[in-house]
Order: sequence, then C-alpha cells, then structure tokens
Amino acid sequence: MTALLPSAVAAPATTGRRTVSGMDPDPGWWRDAVVYQIYPRSFADGDGDGIGDLLGIRSRLPYLADLGVDAVWLSPFYPSPLADGGYDVVDHRDVDPRLGTLDEFDDLVADAHALGVRVIVDVVPNHTSDRHPWFLEALASPRGSRARGRYVFRDGTGPDGAQPPSDWRSHFGGSAWQPVGDGQWYLHLFAREQPDLNWDQDEVREDFLTTLRFWADRGVDGFRVDVAHALAKDLRHPLRSQPHLDTRLPLDGSDPLYDREEVHEIYRSWRQVLDEYDPPRMAVGETWTPTNPRTYLYSRPDELGQVFDFSLLKAQWGAASFRDVVTRSLAEQLAVGGAPTWVLSSHDVPRHATRYGLPPGTDLDAWLAGDGRAVPLDAEVAARRARAATLLMLALPGSAYLYQGEELGLLEVADLPADRLQDPVYERTGHALKGRDGCRVPIPWTAHERAFGFGDGEPWLPQPEWFADFAASTQEGRADSSLELYRRAIAQRRTLRRPDPVRWLDQVDPEVLHLARGDWHCVVSFADRDHEVDGELLLTSDRAGEQDVRTADGFVLRPETAAWFRR
Repeated sequence: MTALLPSAVAAPATTGRRTVSGMDPDPGWWRDAVVYQIYPRSFADGDGDGIGDLLGIRSRLPYLADLGVDAVWLSPFYPSPLADGGYDVVDHRDVDPRLGTLDEFDDLVADAHALGVRVIVDVVPNHTSDRHPWFLEALASPRGSRARGRYVFRDGTGPDGAQPPSDWRSHFGGSAWQPVGDGQWYLHLFAREQPDLNWDQDEVREDFLTTLRFWADRGVDGFRVDVAHALAKDLRHPLRSQPHLDTRLPLDGSDPLYDREEVHEIYRSWRQVLDEYDPPRMAVGETWTPTNPRTYLYSRPDELGQVFDFSLLKAQWGAASFRDVVTRSLAEQLAVGGAPTWVLSSHDVPRHATRYGLPPGTDLDAWLAGDGRAVPLDAEVAARRARAATLLMLALPGSAYLYQGEELGLLEVADLPADRLQDPVYERTGHALKGRDGCRVPIPWTAHERAFGFGDGEPWLPQPEWFADFAASTQEGRADSSLELYRRAIAQRRTLRRPDPVRWLDQVDPEVLHLARGDWHCVVSFADRDHEVDGELLLTSDRAGEQDVRTADGFVLRPETAAWFRR
C-alpha cells in the first residue's frame, strides 16, 4: 500500500481533538460540526485494485483528524453493481466486498472514534438496485403480488400496454418507467437499474427501521438520507401528470412525487428509532428541490433535525446573492427549530472552485460536454474566490459540509475521455450530458507516486497530470496553500464559535460583506479594489498572508478575499 504522508502519523495536539474516552458528550454536536464527505471509491485505495476502500479510508483518518473535522460522512459502500456510483444498493446492511468487510467497517469506526472523529453513513431509501433480492423476487412474481407491491409497478397504457403508465421522466434522461414484458412497468426516478420502493408498504418502512438500528448498533453516529423528499408518492390511478419532475413544484405538499406532506410522518418514525440511542443519532436529509420554506420542515426536531440547504452552493458569486441566501436560510431554518447547514461542493455538482472561476452564466453542462475548452477557466480567480467563500461558510452558525479534495483547492476534471465515463447520465441522455464523474476523480495525496498516492493500481477514473500541483504532499506546510488554510480555519473556528446570531454591518462599498457574531467578525470582498479594515486580524484567505496585509490599526482586504478579525 502507498505510504502515508508524514503528517498522517498521528493527530497533532494543536487540533484540540479528544480521544474517544474524552469525546464531547454533547448530543447536539452536529449542530455546528464540520463534516467531511468521503466518496469511498475515490478517496484512498488500500488493496491496489484501483478502487478506494475502507482500508484506504482508515489509513487516512489521521489526515482528517489533522484537518480538524468533527465527522466524516461516507457515501454508499454497500454491495452494488455500480450503475449509479453505489447509490444502487443490493444490500443495505453489508459492505461491498470490493471495498471491505463488516469487520473492517467496525475497525474504521473504532479508529475514527479514537481520533475524536464521528462517522455518518449514507442511507438510500427511495430505491434499490435492480439486483436486490426483493426486486428479483418481484420480477419472478405475478402482478398484484406482495413482492411487486414493495415497488411501484403499474400497467402500461394503450391497447396493448406498450406505453408507459405516465409522462414522468427520469432525472437521468428518458422515461421514468421500464417495461418488464408482461404489460407492467416499474418506476425509476433515476437509472432504470434503480427501481423505486413503495413506501405505502409497512414492510418497506419496517425494513429501513431495521437498517437504521443495524448501523447505529455498530457505532454509527448519524445518517445522511438520500433523496429524502421523494419517498411518499401519490400513486392513485390514474397517475397525475408530472413532466417536469422537481421543477415548478407546488408549495403545499401536493406534488405527486416530491415533498409530499406524508413524507414527514416517515421521518417522525425514524426519529423515534434514532432517539433510542444515547446519545441520539443525528440525521440530515438531502433534497434538491428548489429551496423554499418547505425545505426546512425536514429539520424539525421531531424529524431528521437537519436538511441540506444548497442555496449557497447554487448562489452566483456576488455580495447581494450571498447575503440574501444567508439571511433567508438562517431565518427559515431557525424558525422551525432546525440546525443550519452550508455546502459549497458535493459528489453531484462541479467543484465550487471551478464554478467560481468560469464567467457568470456559463452553462456548466455545455462546458463539461466540450471538455472545458469552449470557455476559459481562470484558475487564479477560481482559487481566490473558493478560499474566500470557505472562510465565509465556516464563519456562519450551523454545520459546514466539506467534499473530499476541496481542502486541496481541486478543480473539476472536465476532459475525462468518453470511454472512461461511469455516470449513467452520459448514456441515458444519449451522450448529451457528461455527468458527475469530473468531481469524483480519485484525489491526489502525493505528487510523485503512482496514481498520486491514491493506491498502487490503475485508478477507476484517470487523474490529470496537473493533480501533482494540488497533491496534499505538495501543499503540506506551505502557509499559502489551500490545505493549510482549511486546517487553520477549522482549528480557529472551534475556538471562535459564538452563540450570537449573525449581524450584518453595512459597508461603504456594497460589494463588501461584513457579518459579526459577538466580537468575531468576517468580511468578504467581492469588489475589485482594496479596502482598509480596523480590527485584530485573525485569519485571511489572501495568499499573501497576515503579515503582508496588516496595518497599524487593522489590515488591508484585497479584492476577492475574506478575513476573520476581532473587534
């Protein structure tokens, strides 16, 4: 196995990290945690087969403790044919043998806890793999059977049932219905290999309560809920028209597919199970519907407690848009008793550094389809803005969810060869869309080893040569590097956190945002000129560093940079 980085031998005392015996017992730890998302197949390969695995993750846990994160969130590691990157699950209560074993999972949890890092796992309740035992049984059973009742089977339309039951479209392109050859079709809101479960069935509900207990009993600290808004569906006949899926949604819970009022009863039953444990297990829901006041209902204390708010991720770079998002998100989240969440990147979208480095209004799908050549990416602008946005996000109350590699300032890999693409979006759209593989390329650990230290085998997605400049080993100990900025910011955040609400302070320049929480201030420049700021400088995103921007009474805030200070 590839050697660890020198810094990954042990978590340094300066992180403030506690061992498991001294881990913070606060059951509300997740309300202001820094959570690091791991996409297992792309994080670290421990056995040399080119696919990241649990052994690889365990080997890098000291690096994550050094980074200072409170928890890791593991994207699916369950047995899967990988029709959709592991989100097509064959067994929700096991480990894919290519990634490890249940014993190795237990060891990973123990190692993480010993370093003071909690573990969150993905659960995928909307659908299974088409190779799940339940679905294989459904295909072998007649219409109207109990086996088919666990999924959404419907008769086709037209004289011979040769047309789909409704006009519903898959997120990955094409119809959301697949024929099975006997006049019936099954629903798949995503890939055809991902048949949707029927949450009207008590057996389905009970099985997922068993899954929650299975992982919680193994020491898991929480759950990320995939497609949390889609479980409850209006399946009455005839099926209602819904050609636009999750756009143009009504805001009263009456959509046939998404965000129905009935879904909240499901999560209230989950909360009862999660509260059986001491401390109670946390949960965070994923919903990609356009953000509206209903989004935050999932974070009510008697439901999941948290829901992903992707508003900041979707916001265009600019002072007004960022301020509007933060103001609205905080108000609406806190109004229902939820804990705010902040996200800039994930496994589903182009990396935020790339988004910020492209001209405003760039069509990201078209940019990716053209291998990133049609529109130039300004790497310097990308780095400045990404660093500034990170300091803003980490200054906000609530939890910050980081995506693996963002601490290295990684850019999207736009020019992956067509014959190496894995995302089902590519095939389902007839190659019109390239998909999400560009943010899932195995991350670089070392500059000069095979596969940049990812592992000894050929990585499942090819890594570009420029990864050497972003490798963790290249950035180690460099004060101006993205990695060291994240380390310092997360460590300082732990000491600076305040219970105070966000206060906005007006500035002469409307392109400068200034917020405060008690005596902790964060200022972000979206402007194209320098600004002088009074106060005790604590941290700046400016690569020049604190010493070069300090003045007698404060510091100089340069264009597209952010700073933390005390006043």
